[in-house]
Amino acid sequence: MANITILGGGFGSALAVLLHGMEHHVTLWSALPDEIEAIRRDGEQKAKLPGVKIPKEIELTTDISAVSGADMVLFVIPSAFVRQTVRLASPHIRKGTIVCNAGKGIEEGTLQLMSTVFKEEIPQARLVILTGPCHAEEVARGIPTTIVAASEDAEAAMQVQEWVSSPIFRVYLNEDVTGCELGGALKNVIALSAGISDGLGYGDNTKAALMTRGLHEIARLGVAMGAKVETFAGLTGLGDLIVTCTSMHSRNRRAGILIGQGVSPEDAVKQVGTVEGYYCCHTAYHLAKKCGVEMPITELLYAVLYQNADVTTALARLMGRPKRHEREKLG
Repeated sequence: MANITILGGGFGSALAVLLHGMEHHVTLWSALPDEIEAIRRDGEQKAKLPGVKIPKEIELTTDISAVSGADMVLFVIPSAFVRQTVRLASPHIRKGTIVCNAGKGIEEGTLQLMSTVFKEEIPQARLVILTGPCHAEEVARGIPTTIVAASEDAEAAMQVQEWVSSPIFRVYLNEDVTGCELGGALKNVIALSAGISDGLGYGDNTKAALMTRGLHEIARLGVAMGAKVETFAGLTGLGDLIVTCTSMHSRNRRAGILIGQGVSPEDAVKQVGTVEGYYCCHTAYHLAKKCGVEMPITELLYAVLYQNADVTTALARLMGRPKRHEREKLG
């Protein structure tokens, strides 16, 4: 049994239920006092995980020092708030503690992957990235799920695999941190595009094309940044892309549907809540430019989200791009 502190009350609540069921001692932290109070009062996360009971044995807190003495600290924080949360927690995390990040994204401004943010702010920790096709709604209800523990520290990744694996939650290992992180972040961009296609009333053919070519451009950027191309055929590439593009659990897909139906991108985000693909499209667009990598789907989604481009015109531009071979070199 491990002493695990989870930071983040959304998906963090689902992981808290899962890990408590494995007989770990679990503490759940949120920066939002109202969120913690609502869980105490209702015994569940009604806003995000209605019907999922959160056991009373799970400790609830808004005190960041709860990370002190934990065997593992698991961050489940939206990318926009990762650095400030990591910075708050760092003074309370002892050297050698295993720190996991289950959030997905690219930092605005710096264009850094989340692993770089963690290394800068908690250099004393042993970092593992926990990522893959993993809806909170299904994890909390015990639906079989497979994910990846990615780290340059093989022993830390194996320890996380040992602590987190169960008959309903299978954890694989991968040393390609860059590839795993990019797959997890950029699939949100493609899922937002797929949702727009759905909202426009287009069919399975269109979505299959967006997913397949979207995966290709994700891999193209990944290889340019030193990732292994085979990573993108795995759980954190193809697997995460499938689940996010096809499920109504996906906030990115739901927001895209609204945009395709004529709702403005800003209003769609307000209606749905946290839509990582909206923010990641901005950072991915600029990261691709920095790396000299062509990402046509991302570029046209950027035009729709941030330059008021018409969605049907954007798709026509995609279909009308210069003809080429499907198996073009990635790097």
